[in-house]
Formats: sequence, structure tokens, C-alpha cells
Amino acid sequence: MTTIDYSVWDHIEVSDDEDDTHPNIDTPSLFRWRHQARVEKMEQFEKQGSDLAKGQAECQRKLQEVQKKMQELSCSGTDDAKTELSRAQGDERQLKKECRGWEKKLDEHRREEKKMPWNVDTLSKEGFSKSVVNIKPDVKEETEEQKEQKHRTFVEKHEKQIKHFGMLRRWDDSQKYLSDNPHLVCEETANYLVIMCIDLEVEEKHALMEQVAHQTIVMQFILELAKSLKVDPRGCFRQFFAKIKTADQQYQDAFNDELGSFKGRVRDRAKIRIEKAMKEYEEEERQKRLGPGGLDPVEVYETLPEELQKCFDEKDIQMLQDAISKMDPTEAKLHMQRCIESGLWVPNSQTEEALGGQEEEKEETETETEKEKEKETEKETEKEKEKEKEKEKEKEKEKEKEEKEKEKE
Repeated sequence: MTTIDYSVWDHIEVSDDEDDTHPNIDTPSLFRWRHQARVEKMEQFEKQGSDLAKGQAECQRKLQEVQKKMQELSCSGTDDAKTELSRAQGDERQLKKECRGWEKKLDEHRREEKKMPWNVDTLSKEGFSKSVVNIKPDVKEETEEQKEQKHRTFVEKHEKQIKHFGMLRRWDDSQKYLSDNPHLVCEETANYLVIMCIDLEVEEKHALMEQVAHQTIVMQFILELAKSLKVDPRGCFRQFFAKIKTADQQYQDAFNDELGSFKGRVRDRAKIRIEKAMKEYEEEERQKRLGPGGLDPVEVYETLPEELQKCFDEKDIQMLQDAISKMDPTEAKLHMQRCIESGLWVPNSQTEEALGGQEEEKEETETETEKEKEKETEKETEKEKEKEKEKEKEKEKEKEKEEKEKEKE
């Protein structure tokens, strides 16, 4: 006859509600305290296991970094590299020893876990869980004009409330304000806050910009959470605040990283806007300065010779006339024409006479040189004609000699 082994039941902890208690003891409270104590003990044991796993992973990571460093140092043959390599080898031995210690502690923790008795919380596990969530229906994508009109209308209606939300600092205040004004949880609010940040940075209100930037990332994270869950943002902003306030380090780090990147983008965009505004302002000032001929007096002044620049600095007309008279007439006329077209110089009779006198002198010299050239060419032509006549006379003389010789024969 076979016997049944009931030893497996020795590792099952009796349920809280199976104990007989004294009539004067509040039995439900006692069972509740016992259950709470057991749950806390299990949570502490699980936390101990997770801490051991994290410690082992961190030790493995450091060991990999040291081994990678040793590979790099082994390729170099310098004395410093050799000393660093010997130091890294010592670190490797120490880390291997620590890793073995972590593995030993984890093995002991697993053995303790197997020895722990089962209870009502560990005998069974949830087979499946089903949650029904209202899915936001798919909406046709809006055109750019529709989005712009929608944004403009929303901002005109709720601009004051958006600015108030942008100035909040505490998580609880933000959550309460969005609970009272759920219509603010939308893309239009996030877009307006972005523009508000850039405007504040342009106005050099840096501290205020950083505060509004924080609220902008809050709104963007809520919208991203709604997209991932495929629900209306107004129905999930409480989940965001619950998650960010529970000090989830990974989620907090992601939030801070995105906040830092956003601040950098705002500063870059503000810088571009300032540079663009400065260029537009300089162009407007330049257009105002343009003279009657469409030239900029500043640019014309910079291209003038030093003598002429000094004349304009001193505002001395006589000095200007003297400087023009010493220059080449063509060059002087070019510079003065550009000064007139830029409005740097308003012409009068004295300057016109100075320039006109130079032109007349130039024309007279040119005509004299042309006359001299013509005389020289005439003399050369006369000489050539005389030479040709002499040659003809010589030819005639030779012909006469030949005829006389023929007659004698």
C-alpha cells in the first residue's frame, strides 16, 4: 500500500484567518496586522535581492571598463602606459574578487528564498488581467491653416490662464490648476508656452524663461503620455503627476534631460531671432542713409583716400579743393561723383569750377600733344616722299647711261 507524503505542507504558512483568538482580541485587526507584517517582510526581502542584483551589475560594469582600458594601454609602449596597465591589472583582480562576493551573496539569497514558506500571497498568481480604456477615436489630420486658426482662437480665449500655468512651480499646484482647467491640456498650450519661452529669452529674462520652460516640458510629457496610451490628454495628466511625484529616478532623469535640451534650443532660437532683428534694423538704417544716387555715405567714405577723408572730417572746403587739384582728374571726378550720389557732399560752384578747370587743362594738354604728333607724322611723310623722288632720279640717270652706251655700239 502506497503512502502519501505530506511533508510539502510543512512549508506552507497557515492563513491568518485560521487561528483561534481570544474573545477579547479584535480578530480582524489582528489578521490585518499579521498580513501587513508579512507583506512588509516580503517587500524587504525583495528589496534586498534587487539591491544585490544592482550591486553585482555595477561591479560587472566597472570590470568591463577596466578590461577595456587594459586593452587600450596594452597597445601603447610608453612608461606611463605600463604603470597605468599595472594599476589597471590590480583593479581588475580586486573587481573580480568583488564580483565573486556579489555572486555568493546572490546565491545565498536565492537559497533563503526557496526555504521561505508559502502563504496566501505566494500560492497563486494572477492568470490574466483585463483593463478597458476609452480609446480616442481617430480624427482626420488638420491642415496648417486650420491649426493656425485653432491656435489663434484658443490663445485669444485662454491666454491669461496659460500664462498663469506657466508661472507655477510646485507639482501639486500644477495638478490642481489643470484639474480646475482641464481644457488647457492640449497642443495649443504647449505651443504658446514655447513661444513665451523664446520671447522671455529675447528680453533677457533668463530665470523666468527657465520657469516657463519647466511647465512647457510638463505639458509636452503629458501629451506624449496621452499619445502612447491613445487617450485624451485631459484624462491622463493625473497619471503623469503620480508618476513624477513617486521619485521614479529613470523617469525623473528623462524629464530633466529633456528640460535641459529644451532650454538650449530656446537659447539658440532666441539668438537667431536677435541676429535677424539686428540685421533688419541695420538694413533699415542703411536705407535711411542712402543718398540721392542710392549709395551709402558710410560705405563711400570708407573707400575714399585718406586725404579726402581728412577733408570731410575737418569739414574744410579749401582743403578739399587742394586735395582734388593734386589728384588725377579722372580719379577725383569719380570720387566726387560717388560722394554726391551718396549725399556725403552737396555740390556748389567752387567745387564745380575746380573740377571744370582741371578738365579744361586736361583737354588743352591733350590737344597740344595731338598737334605735335600730327606735325611729326607730316615731317616723316615728307622725308619719305623726298627719298622716293631721289630714287626715281637715280633710275632715270641709269636709263640714260644705258641708252648712250647702246648708241655708241
